[in-house]
This record gives sequence, C-alpha cells and structure tokens, in this order.
Amino acid sequence: MLNDIQDVLREYKGDDELTVTPETSFADLSLDSLDTVELVMSIEDKFGVSIEMNGDVNTVGDLMTAIEKAKQA
Repeated sequence: MLNDIQDVLREYKGDDELTVTPETSFADLSLDSLDTVELVMSIEDKFGVSIEMNGDVNTVGDLMTAIEKAKQA
C-alpha cells in the first residue's frame, strides 16, 4: 500500500524520485489543505474507498490507517 501511495504522490508532485515513509507528514511534502483533499480524492479512486477527512489524517501512515478502516466498513 505504501508503494501505491508513493506512486500517487510522485505523480501529484511531479517528482519521480520522491520517497515517503509512514511517518512522512503532508506538511513535509509541502501540501496545503487543498492539495491534501485532491490527494485523498486520488487515493480514494485508486483504492475504491471513501476516506473520512476529520483532521486525524496528517501523515502517510494516518492515510494508510484510514484506507484500511474504509476497506473494512
């Protein structure tokens, strides 16, 4: 899942060398709230889920957790 998220981020940022870890925050990636919403929409499309953006999704790891929760719902 991390690789898939990294691929989406690479495409979104236009940086083929971008590397992320679960601890990477959206602030580390210089993503503002609008960027984050657009990114989450791309992730939702890729994984076929709907993610609740409630302020608890601040890192790639948080996003992975949200995807897992959405898959179980």
